[in-house]
Amino acid sequence: MAKQNGNGPEGGYQLPFEKPIARLQREIANLEAEQTTSGRDFSAEISQLRLQYVSLLRKTYQNLSPWETVQVARHPARPQTRDYLDRILKNFVELHGDRRFGDDRAICCGLGRIGGEKVAFIGQHKGRDTKEKIACNFGCAHPEGYRKAMRVMKLAEKFRMPIVSLIDTPGAYPGVGSEERGVAEAIAFNLREMARIKTPILCVVIGEGGSGGALGIGVGDRVAMMEYAYYSVISPEGCAAILWRTGEKASEAAEAMKITARDLKALDVIDDIIPEPLGGAHRNVAEAAANLERHIVRTFRELKRAPLDHLLQHRYERWRRMGKVLKLEFQSTPANNQQPVNG
Repeated sequence: MAKQNGNGPEGGYQLPFEKPIARLQREIANLEAEQTTSGRDFSAEISQLRLQYVSLLRKTYQNLSPWETVQVARHPARPQTRDYLDRILKNFVELHGDRRFGDDRAICCGLGRIGGEKVAFIGQHKGRDTKEKIACNFGCAHPEGYRKAMRVMKLAEKFRMPIVSLIDTPGAYPGVGSEERGVAEAIAFNLREMARIKTPILCVVIGEGGSGGALGIGVGDRVAMMEYAYYSVISPEGCAAILWRTGEKASEAAEAMKITARDLKALDVIDDIIPEPLGGAHRNVAEAAANLERHIVRTFRELKRAPLDHLLQHRYERWRRMGKVLKLEFQSTPANNQQPVNG
């Protein structure tokens, strides 16, 4: 069976499409309990059920719809920035405050070591329990969060340390205080400065990559996504509310928006997809962290081979050419109405 963490599906939370998987889990648990209490041997039956469980889990996760992928990315037990930080960073020293207003706990910044490489680390954190979620504003950063991130990036540039940025946010906080303190300006400033910071930058979407809130720490030489993360200009619910005046069509919106890692790789928006454990990162946080660490180490090894001026030029060109344009041609219908067709 796939390894579970304490907060995984067996800890109580079940995604809607996982009901058949949960039934198999319960059957296995019931047989194991009966074997323990009665002394009867159900090893063959349990082994067969475990094979069925793994097969069903693999089949389910290989065929997730975009909306189901969004649900996995939002799973309450999905590893967050601090979960990865604890597993892959050594000698981490956290830095606080933007030197202007205050400290935003939605963005965690500091210096540490990954695989022998000294790095500057930036990541958005949503929080686990209610108290932490409120303190972190559910991962929606204020302008002071983005300014804190830029302060750490400038330190990284000064000391020639590569930058790791983990993205996991529904979007920047749109409240009155955030707007008054210039959240749009803070994000725009980060976009410009990240494009020309003289050190390698790797950005990874580990869960939700929501709009400008993600882009505020998302400009880099390489952009990667965890296998079951999503990256979009607006949430599927928000898109559905605009197009159909109801959030109930979020699944249709997710399908049309092309927000999964596979879609975005095909569209040349991201560079790499980081594989997750069978059944998602929430089922085996240690394995997910190991996959992320290997990707970070390998990417920085490649980026550091390039001369700095070439790196900056490539970064600029990468963001100028990002994405693929779909050409629309028009054909006449019997009613003489023109209908767009993908060219």
